[in-house]
Amino acid sequence: MTPSSGLRSNDPTVSIVIPARNDAKNLEVVLPQLPAVHEVILVDGDSVDGTVETALRVLPGITIVRQTRTGRGNAFACGFEAATGDVIVMFDAAGSADPAEIPAFVATLVAGADVAKGSRFRRAGGSTGNHGLSVVCNILLGTTYSDPGYGFNAFWRDVLPAVDLLPTTIEAPAGGGTLWGDGFEIETILSCRFAAAKLRVTEVSSSEKHRTRGESTIGDRLRVLKTIVTEKRRENSDVDLTALETVVAPAVTAPIRIDAEQGAA
Repeated sequence: MTPSSGLRSNDPTVSIVIPARNDAKNLEVVLPQLPAVHEVILVDGDSVDGTVETALRVLPGITIVRQTRTGRGNAFACGFEAATGDVIVMFDAAGSADPAEIPAFVATLVAGADVAKGSRFRRAGGSTGNHGLSVVCNILLGTTYSDPGYGFNAFWRDVLPAVDLLPTTIEAPAGGGTLWGDGFEIETILSCRFAAAKLRVTEVSSSEKHRTRGESTIGDRLRVLKTIVTEKRRENSDVDLTALETVVAPAVTAPIRIDAEQGAA
């Protein structure tokens, strides 16, 4: 797939999209560190701690978007829809990503990538992780990702039609719950769909900082794997995933702790 180059230039405008729910304290620290860009979009998930008010005070001119359903995936989709920059940067309100790395992501796109994908396992990156999971993911996706579930990414806005995210206008399920793609699985879904669309993905070394809340668990890694299996089913792949699903499904359906930023925003 070759995206339109109409939005692309050597000096692109940049939109930073930040999902948030009850992140007022985090934003006091994170927002002042962001580089000067075309726009910063905060997508609020019904915060009750003054998140929106704090964002407006700390970064006057920030764009506030209210998400249409619940979940991190829906928040990102709402932010992507509102973005007007040539490049979209996905950023975390919890303080785990380093704002100083954003220029390197943008430079990678200008150099020819469709997607600049953060990796904690490349040289100069830094975080704990699971290399075995990456091997399994790459076999299923036909990729060479070193960190498939990491959510610090940037991409040209013109690739959005290729990833076919759930429309923000669809109503939430009447009985509660979240739609596929609306939850924490969004980062892995994007990795899968970047690969399925044959986009040019270049990894960028990223050092994940100590999170202000939550840590990665075995449940998080199982969720990544479950998401990839589900996405391969969605593609009607000819890869036989039955044996893998019999191993993954029981573990994934067991109770799994969800970080605060995963459950909403």
